[in-house]
Amino acid sequence: MAPDARLSVREIHWGLIPDMTGTQLLPGLVGRDHAKELTFTGRVLSGTEAVALGLATRTADDPRTAALALAHEIATRSPDAIRAAKRLLDRAGTVALAEGLAAEQQEIGALIGTPNQSEAVRAGLEHRTPAYTDPVGGSTP
Repeated sequence: MAPDARLSVREIHWGLIPDMTGTQLLPGLVGRDHAKELTFTGRVLSGTEAVALGLATRTADDPRTAALALAHEIATRSPDAIRAAKRLLDRAGTVALAEGLAAEQQEIGALIGTPNQSEAVRAGLEHRTPAYTDPVGGSTP
């Protein structure tokens, strides 16, 4: 996000409340107290403050270039591991801890010994870029 970006929960200015999960997800991102303050006031915050509150990951002078570099970096990782991690992280905090830990063990058990996991290890030992296969999205860089 650009440091000088401007964000706001504007609905209060129109006599409304946030919708589209705004009231349900915002407290988990910024904390209940900040969510209330932003929702009740409609205050404008900068990109820098958005990062400090947890609404964005980081600022960059050229956010598009930074986002594309991050996407490229993620695309160089095992697509199987990325999908498994996404599934687990999306569930975190929404299921009981025991259920999340069991899902984690199931996912890692499904990954160990797969062609892409083996390729990650071989490439690391050989100091080269992994060549993953992805039946869903084709070959990866």
